[in-house]
Amino acid sequence: MIEIKNLSLSLGGFFLEDINLEVKDGEYFILLGPTGAGKTVLLEAIAGLCPIKSGQIKVNNRDVTLLGPEKRNIGFAYQDHMLFPHLTVAMNICFGLRHRDESKREIEATASRLAELLGISHLMNRKPDTLSGGESQKVALARALAIEPELLLLDEPLSALDPETREATQRELRQLHDQLKVTTIHVTHDFEEAVALGDRIAVLGNSHIIQTGTPEQIFRSPNSEFVARFALARNIFEGDVQDGRSGQATFSVGGTKLAVVTDLRGQLHATIRPEDILISRKPLASSALNSLSGTITHMADKGSIIYLTVSVPPDFSCLITRRSYEEMGLREGMTVYITFKASAVHIF
Repeated sequence: MIEIKNLSLSLGGFFLEDINLEVKDGEYFILLGPTGAGKTVLLEAIAGLCPIKSGQIKVNNRDVTLLGPEKRNIGFAYQDHMLFPHLTVAMNICFGLRHRDESKREIEATASRLAELLGISHLMNRKPDTLSGGESQKVALARALAIEPELLLLDEPLSALDPETREATQRELRQLHDQLKVTTIHVTHDFEEAVALGDRIAVLGNSHIIQTGTPEQIFRSPNSEFVARFALARNIFEGDVQDGRSGQATFSVGGTKLAVVTDLRGQLHATIRPEDILISRKPLASSALNSLSGTITHMADKGSIIYLTVSVPPDFSCLITRRSYEEMGLREGMTVYITFKASAVHIF
């Protein structure tokens, strides 16, 4: 559906290099990266709003690289909505249809259909300055969808919303996509948002696409320390992988040897997700090959969950529910056991 080949651009002192992406027909694709990585600029290049130095952009096998924005049939909803303040909601939604060969009745029908779909029919005569953040986002989305785009671009659509509204809008975005099947590229810096919405994710950083894959691949199998940190792996170690006893590979770090499952050998990185580590007051009877004793050195209270730092060494970040934490009577300075499977250790 969408092919981006060897795209490079420069904007002031900012640049992107050798960007290659393929987005499948009907896919909800997430472009994930830190603030300042160039996610919005890449969207603008796809939409024809930002000039590129080199490369090619194809939509449905049609080369749109040299076409103006109005000829690409791409819908774009910005983070700050960019609604026209002097127009009503209905007029904002219809704005992109003004120069099309459609009757007033057809245009109004399109606006009504989208307003009903997004639950904003009661807002049609209102002005943007009377809307909430969530309502403004829906109007911007309706305007982007009104032209029946081949591709929908969403620039941080949830970032300006409060947590409750963000969760509801996130759910609505996915439901809307499942219903309309519009190929979508959604930009965000929020990893949890990316995992919840995306069919696939591309991680952008250091002016390049660093890794592309399913949420599970990015979550469980990061290919670099950059991606591992962005995916909140928390436990990221550098050490040595060697053959151990009975052919079981081991990863050595800080004087501790961990059983791992990998064909790689040498100086490498390992990640272990905090939720894959079990904490107990006594050694567990388990098939897991890694069981280590350590001392709780720090507690980070996140409400319903708690992150514990357990020093073995090295230091391991472990996730536990508040209920389990209280039932076990855990405290800083206490000796505990951490247990995890060899397969829970990702080597790269």
